[in-house]
Amino acid sequence: MAEPLNVVIDISHHNGNVNLDKAKADGILGVIQKATQGQAGADPTYKTNRTKATNAGLLWGAYHFATGSDGVKQAQNFLNVVGNPDKTLLVLDFEPNPTGPSMSLDEARAFVTHVQQETGRFPGLYSGHFIKQILGVHKDPVLAQCWFWLAQYGPTPVVPPNWDTWTMWQYTDGAIGPPPHKVSGVGRCDRDKFNGSETQLNKLWVG
Repeated sequence: MAEPLNVVIDISHHNGNVNLDKAKADGILGVIQKATQGQAGADPTYKTNRTKATNAGLLWGAYHFATGSDGVKQAQNFLNVVGNPDKTLLVLDFEPNPTGPSMSLDEARAFVTHVQQETGRFPGLYSGHFIKQILGVHKDPVLAQCWFWLAQYGPTPVVPPNWDTWTMWQYTDGAIGPPPHKVSGVGRCDRDKFNGSETQLNKLWVG
């Protein structure tokens, strides 16, 4: 099996003013940006960074940080901010919410189902220990239709039984996890490996 491609980063307003031309020159092919949180929150750098990524010729993706509230309303907020979803990778960030209630499985199912109904494809599901704790050895047929983005800062990816394998793996947050941690134009950041070829990466992105 070919070595996974270390060519994706994910960012938010916490990364500040990024230079995505330099990131591309450093080998990055795709950027996934926080778009929204909850039913009304929006990342203030989403539109600016989307323009930067487009101008740099990078693949563009968007993720929604989940909270414990109506899943359909959160999906509507996400899709409103994303705008035209064509050629935009869509992801639900399913992890513990440090500032309030966390999303439930029912709310996650409602979110991904609404995105599928509106766009024709299921989003990816980003999660780590949270989904492993909730599902344990059990499977969820709705969430299993999402491609899986594993969050695990260690040398070996461990995939929950709900998926056969990982599609992307966030192996570092820029500090914890194996190197490399930095990207030119961005600095220390979340870095992600893709489990496939560049052709397969492009195919995932365009749906």
